[in-house]
Amino acid sequence: MQRLLLTAAMVVPAVVLLAARTPDPDRKWFKGNLHTHTLWSDGNDFPEMVVDWYRSRGDYDFLALSDHNTLQQGERWMDNDLVIRRGGRTALAEYRARCGDAVETREGEDGKLEVRLRTLEEFRGAFEAPGEFLLIQSEELTASHDGAPIHINATNLGEVLQPAKGTSVAEVLRKNLQAILEQEARLGRPILAHLNHPNFGWAFAAEEMAEVLEERFFEVWNGHPSIHHLGDEQRASVEKIWDVVNALRIQQMGQPPLFGVGTDDSHNYHNESASIPGRGWVMVRAAELTPKALIEAMRAGDFYASSGVELADVRFEDGILEVGVAARAGETYRVEFVGTRKGVELAGEARTDGEGKALRTTRRYPDAVGEILSSHEVAGQGTIRVGYRLGDDELYVRCVVTSSAAPERPVWEGQKQQAWTQPMGWRRWL
Repeated sequence: MQRLLLTAAMVVPAVVLLAARTPDPDRKWFKGNLHTHTLWSDGNDFPEMVVDWYRSRGDYDFLALSDHNTLQQGERWMDNDLVIRRGGRTALAEYRARCGDAVETREGEDGKLEVRLRTLEEFRGAFEAPGEFLLIQSEELTASHDGAPIHINATNLGEVLQPAKGTSVAEVLRKNLQAILEQEARLGRPILAHLNHPNFGWAFAAEEMAEVLEERFFEVWNGHPSIHHLGDEQRASVEKIWDVVNALRIQQMGQPPLFGVGTDDSHNYHNESASIPGRGWVMVRAAELTPKALIEAMRAGDFYASSGVELADVRFEDGILEVGVAARAGETYRVEFVGTRKGVELAGEARTDGEGKALRTTRRYPDAVGEILSSHEVAGQGTIRVGYRLGDDELYVRCVVTSSAAPERPVWEGQKQQAWTQPMGWRRWL
């Protein structure tokens, strides 16, 4: 393979060196999490405390509170015994210490202590600052079909939506995405919809995802321990699903691929296990820190997903996907360019259980779907630039960067920090 390109700091035969780049002065990287739960649904902490967790870290720029089938609106009281049962034994005491007189309690009809959940509009002013930190109203639209969980996050939603039903997994997904698009058009505000954790409950096959063209974004990384990121012996990994969907869409349908989002899906804020925050995020390169600018940038593909690896730059110019890895001393990085070539076999083979019964899951595809086109190990400190020139027969190329370092809050033993760029070079096939 002769299309790998590296920075001048490295001496590698048969490579082309990339010159340093000047950052775009009109755009900057913003870090945010688009999948977050509070006591408004099935999280175990008060919304202000959840926001404070992200805001106080100092490196998050935006946060979407995305509780199930609700917005943080209206009057809602919470039984403190339920908070404790969810794992928030010290939640109320910590809430009082942080928010003081803003905390309202009462005795419920059954004599139990209740706490009022404050609305987004009540508390957002205590955290937001123009250009520094932004809260985005969102909802996890939570539906199902025949036991399959169908969850879709709607970021920057204006009005609460109730989940639509349908006669198949694909139809339920399509109807709910259409409802989000309808609200966007009616309210005249950009709303970003993304499909959550396709392997949670083994809900989606790649073929189902491919056919719902209203779907443009999905979670390539989700920090919840139950989302089966790696798949299993009978089911495809999330990344394999991504490549199958993209190959089907581009080669067979002449349609754009999916873009991959990284999220926390945080629920638990009182220990270091279960679905805790700080495991996944998106880095969006936008002109300003507003919902409109962030969503426009993401729709243009100008973002990447991360579980720890930082990229100083990502760009696609003149057929070259170029990645600038923000390397840290003492770490090595495996930079892989992944793609699928035109003409690869996309019939797929049905997967079966131990009794030979067909499973409703992604079919088995050859390794050429999502092939590693080029791979290289790099190390150093500062920005290391690596590029790949797209071949004439390649439907797309995307890059995965894997560090030798473990994440700060790993999901499984042996997990490494990663970053995922969006697929590039596909427009010529549409």
